[in-house]
Amino acid sequence: MPSRILVSTLVVIITGLMGTSVSATDVMQQETTGNSNNTETPPIVTPAAQRAMALLDKAVEHIQRDGAEAVGDFANQARFTDNELYVYALDMDGVFLASGGSSAVLVGDNVKSTADMYGKLFFQDMIAQARVTGGGVVEYHWTNPVDSSGEPKRTFFKRVGDVIVAVGYHPQRAVAYQAKGFLDEATKALITDEQKAFNAFNRHDSQFVKNDLYVFVLDKRTGEFLAHGATPHLVGKVFSIQGKPMIGEMLKLAEETGRGEISYPWLNPTSGKVENKHTFFRILDNKLVGVGFYQR
Repeated sequence: MPSRILVSTLVVIITGLMGTSVSATDVMQQETTGNSNNTETPPIVTPAAQRAMALLDKAVEHIQRDGAEAVGDFANQARFTDNELYVYALDMDGVFLASGGSSAVLVGDNVKSTADMYGKLFFQDMIAQARVTGGGVVEYHWTNPVDSSGEPKRTFFKRVGDVIVAVGYHPQRAVAYQAKGFLDEATKALITDEQKAFNAFNRHDSQFVKNDLYVFVLDKRTGEFLAHGATPHLVGKVFSIQGKPMIGEMLKLAEETGRGEISYPWLNPTSGKVENKHTFFRILDNKLVGVGFYQR
């Protein structure tokens, strides 16, 4: 275990080599496409998100072709489900029209005042976004049909006439032991073939980017990013906290064992939001290799 653990609530700032800097929120804005309601498309689209978007596209095409009365098909045709994923629909007044999943109990109800387990009126948010932009993304806490637990759910939706068609999924989140295992794999890869490892670290489609887990590497001497799995354009920039390079504090934490851990706010590439990240890292020659997980 490291001799000290820094748990910081400071705002993280990435400082460029030419003296320019961007906040973690700026990084998010550069990596995502926002709208007037601050819903974001994350820089890393996970397999679950891809499946949800594909199912939504299929459902939207169905309503565009066959009309609003075809929403009932979402409840009784297997092609509108994909394992735990299902389609549901409501109208612009908030009346729940159909569902191929657990929310079928809401059919016929006006759900405008329906809240999630934390009181969020997410259906109201969906309707408001649909009126302005014709679709978007909303997040809320809903029962996961796989294990019946209340978990964060991210839902893509699109307006077709007076119908809102939606498909949601429960984003997977890594935990501490997975981040540590990922760090071990990244270290072995660097020792085996450094250039091949760097190439893989900087690609979203490699084995070193999995949901919200990714590898980053810092130059031990300068604090510059040598690799960053979620945002490769950060390579060559210095990682700093409130203008102070982060590398110094990280090296202090690792001075006794060559390893350390640190917490800071950072963009979650799968949610598009700044969240608290806890990172495990180790020193390898003139490099610092890190992998973190996002804490709920």
